[in-house]
Amino acid sequence: MANLVSVLVHCDTRGSEVILGDNSHKHIYENGGMSTIGGVHPWTVHNNPDGTMDIDKIVAAIRHPNGGLCYPTTRLICLENTHGNYGGKCLSVEYTDKVGEVAKTHGLKLHIDGARIFNASVALGVPVDRLVRAADSVSVCLSKGLGAPVGSVIVGTKDFIEKAKILRKTLGGGMRQVGVLCAAAHVGVRDTVGKLADDHRRAKVLADGLEKIKQLTVDLTSVETNMVYFDITDPLISPGKLCQVLEQRNVLAMAVSSKSVRLVTHYQISDRDVQHALTCIEEAVEEILSGNAKSEHLTNGLTANSYGN
Repeated sequence: MANLVSVLVHCDTRGSEVILGDNSHKHIYENGGMSTIGGVHPWTVHNNPDGTMDIDKIVAAIRHPNGGLCYPTTRLICLENTHGNYGGKCLSVEYTDKVGEVAKTHGLKLHIDGARIFNASVALGVPVDRLVRAADSVSVCLSKGLGAPVGSVIVGTKDFIEKAKILRKTLGGGMRQVGVLCAAAHVGVRDTVGKLADDHRRAKVLADGLEKIKQLTVDLTSVETNMVYFDITDPLISPGKLCQVLEQRNVLAMAVSSKSVRLVTHYQISDRDVQHALTCIEEAVEEILSGNAKSEHLTNGLTANSYGN
């Protein structure tokens, strides 16, 4: 809802257009809400493996002011930092500033999906306020890297927030007696930011360990924050089956494609937990290859480890 509300504030006229990455969370995983609810059109630009979009391609995607009879009207550019689908890659402050300059030059707004912006800040060694200075609005998730039980917030000008509050209510997001949730969120901001560097360090240890397992491969250079993506090279092992066997060992992982799996570290994961996870992954691989992996039967007659086959 944080991203959706932000887009709707900036694009308050139906037929507006947003420029965003083709592999961004907002484009892929948010149910097409800006189109369904706001009548806002997405114009995608190719995401590079580091999560950026080429500046010249962003500029080329901006509609000509005289094209309103035939085309949507460009009003907003969206970035994602860190970029989830590229393993938690960080967008540099220099890049963000350049996109901000493009937006300003063309009379557009810039929104940053900063669900894990604190992870980016810690990894880059750049204060959050400086990292997002070029943006007109930022969404921040409190329940991901910061570990709060629930919640996201958006940041913008006073006028932006006043409009956002109305849209939040319109979308059914108004809540009463939320002090207990705010208290938990405050703890996350106050206490967990200082622990993010350990999450990043443990993610690198995890990646190093995964790379040593024969049937798996990891791009070690891609691990910048608290996410680790690894590919399975053995055709006898599917991501779904591996995740199901791991869950039986209380290790939670997510299959993200026909060959890839995602792991995420957070403040409750210790150095010992990382080593335990690596041991469990190695054992799970051996169990699947030996044919001893058990399948959990679901109510629809399928098996839990059939996903991804």
